Amino acid sequence: MNLNQKSIEQLAEHLENAELQAHEVIKITEAHPDMDWEDAYAIQAEILRRKLERGHKVVGLKAGLTSHSKMKQMGVSTPIFGWLVDYFSVPDGGEIKHSELIHPKVEPEIVFVTKRALKGPGCHIGAVLAATDFVMPGIEIIDSRYKDFKFDLKSVIADNCSSTRFVLGGQMMPVAGLDLRTLGVVMEKNGEPVAIGASAAVLGHPAAAIAALANHLGARGEEIPAGTMILSGGVTEAVAVKPGDNVVLRIQLLGTVSTRFI
Repeated sequence: MNLNQKSIEQLAEHLENAELQAHEVIKITEAHPDMDWEDAYAIQAEILRRKLERGHKVVGLKAGLTSHSKMKQMGVSTPIFGWLVDYFSVPDGGEIKHSELIHPKVEPEIVFVTKRALKGPGCHIGAVLAATDFVMPGIEIIDSRYKDFKFDLKSVIADNCSSTRFVLGGQMMPVAGLDLRTLGVVMEKNGEPVAIGASAAVLGHPAAAIAALANHLGARGEEIPAGTMILSGGVTEAVAVKPGDNVVLRIQLLGTVSTRFI
């Protein structure tokens, strides 16, 4: 780590205020070009500590940057990871106030819920599937706090991977007999398809993102507890939304989930 604890706390406050007050900031590596990966995750952890101190609860985890092409473009070999807290959750069909966000985008996700704990190192797809209770469709709403959605990898990790809201719905399907690589995904905005893909876009198999998260946490002496909900990463590119937009996600065999921006 290159940043001292005071700097980490100040940057966490800076980024969280941007989230809570819905205003843009400049990517933090411009003022702190020497910050490293551990600094970025330390800032992310400090933001979470602030939320927990105010009484919020962690309700899930997430993986980001989960396509091989994106990782190659960013020069990394593993996804990035963040957390989800209670007030991020929106009920299926529920409304999201656009004014509470900066420049939100939506992503289609395969969502995992575990029935057993997972811990690295050495976690793999088979271990993830054995530990999965069920999967379901979800819409993640991302909202980078950085001006014009422009950032580098360390800045976005510190900003909790642009996390802001999520919606779960559809069918809760066991993974037995389900090929998670071949599920067709269609995301519609105002009745028109805006993103189409297949679940293999997430690291070749969405469970690979969960394994990578377990290995990431294992390197820190942590694990994915039983009963954890995890967003495995966007199947397609993120799509911008504005007030009045209605978003519906349809995933083959898993059903639909929707939300509306007001």
